[in-house]
Amino acid sequence: MLTDRQEDLLVAVALTEFSVHYESADPELSSEAWQLAADRLVDHDVGPHEAVDALEIGDRSRD
Repeated sequence: MLTDRQEDLLVAVALTEFSVHYESADPELSSEAWQLAADRLVDHDVGPHEAVDALEIGDRSRD
């Protein structure tokens, strides 16, 4: 079960991914998704990479 913080961070990561993948298809929607993601990250005082680290997901060894 995820904590509220983990849920917020997971949503922020998903919104960030959405923003990146749909930037050329719908720039306005992409921008809105990024803003929503950024708001959640600010609420928890973390950046996008820190959110992934906090969730312990993804392969960070490729960075």
